[in-house]
Amino acid sequence: MAERPQIAIYTLTSPLHDPASVLRSTEAFLAQLRLDCLFRDADYSDYGTHSLDVVYVRTGGTEGLFRQLLPRLRAQSSQSFVLLTSGQSNSLAASMEILSYLRQQGLAGEIVHGTTDYVSQRLQLLSKAGQAVRQLRGLRLGVIGQPSDWLIASQADYAQVKKAIGVELVDIPMERLLTTIGQTPLEQPSTSPPTTAVDEALPGAVQIYRALKQLVADDALSGFTLRCFDLLSAVHNTGCLALARLNAEGIVAGCEGDVPALLSMTVARQLVGTSGFQANPSRIDVGRGEMVFAHCTVPLDMVEHYEYDTHFESGIGVGLRGTLREGPVTIFKLSGDLSRWFLAEGMLLQNLSEPNLCRTQTLIRLDDPSQASYFLNDPIGNHHIILPGHQRALLEALRHQEIEGAGGDDPHSETGSHHAAPHAAHHGKCVGPTTTETPKATTNRA
Repeated sequence: MAERPQIAIYTLTSPLHDPASVLRSTEAFLAQLRLDCLFRDADYSDYGTHSLDVVYVRTGGTEGLFRQLLPRLRAQSSQSFVLLTSGQSNSLAASMEILSYLRQQGLAGEIVHGTTDYVSQRLQLLSKAGQAVRQLRGLRLGVIGQPSDWLIASQADYAQVKKAIGVELVDIPMERLLTTIGQTPLEQPSTSPPTTAVDEALPGAVQIYRALKQLVADDALSGFTLRCFDLLSAVHNTGCLALARLNAEGIVAGCEGDVPALLSMTVARQLVGTSGFQANPSRIDVGRGEMVFAHCTVPLDMVEHYEYDTHFESGIGVGLRGTLREGPVTIFKLSGDLSRWFLAEGMLLQNLSEPNLCRTQTLIRLDDPSQASYFLNDPIGNHHIILPGHQRALLEALRHQEIEGAGGDDPHSETGSHHAAPHAAHHGKCVGPTTTETPKATTNRA
């Protein structure tokens, strides 16, 4: 069971301000936010150990305090900085100066300021993203059989992935899977597929599913990507049904040995909590921002209904034609070294059933049609991940978390490894010490 996200709030306060007045303002401000949080005041001893650690700049004249505190905070955590301000007592001005200083030092951060609704929602969003990043650390993902030969741009930097998000990529020889398949008994399923070819292939497809599930258990994997086309010649069948079922069971399962797609699906599952449909663009109308995505497998928990068919390219095995819910979707992709990503929101307009494409086919229109040019000018490989709902805000919140290795304008930040502090939080309010102790430093503005 996942840990509940925790928001910890630490304070910066000028000693020139009246402690009682500051305390009253703090209590009123935090009460309006109605957050589950830990109020740590000026005790930074456990900074960096929560889903989100927030520096609440309560007054002006605190810039020197922060500069003095910064080396300690960097030693405890490499997460981006979140500066909270109520807008009172020159706190916004001080936060702007602090953020400018952080930028000069090459460090990331943001000021959370605005209406109480916005501040509360923003902090909860950042906390959820922080919790997802923490849950990634320690996951093991299998690469079964290496990437397919045609994925010449879809490799991954194993060391960088481990350093940045704490995920271990494990190579598993294809021979192990084939041996496990051979040791798994065939069982005739109770369903009645619509064609004779599929009817004959279905027991073998279920056998592949059970063999993959056994490998996942044996190697303590949270997910894997499979060089699935090798199964066509080795066992005259496909992994499409297995991947569809395993994704629906919470085991991230990707196709063709595409490691960047696997990483994208894994990050999305931790953050959004849903499966992702790995698919490749088949047609693009740049002017309208419309494109068709297709693949021969789709997570069963993403479809309203589905039917069996053969695998498109080979005409053998078991593929799936799934019908996804029409409505808002998000297209997401990370690069194999985590230095780039693509993110676009759109609408799934229609499920198609064309004979010259992979079996599950979706027509998607991007909310921003200009983003369609990315696929023709600067794509991150061919496979992309389709997620249900509009998820941009949540995915972009990752830039404030402990992910390093990003380049250019892509939203990522640095990495660190911490464990949640054993403090309890009460619903709807901050709990913790309510003193106004501050670190001693020279102040220059009240």
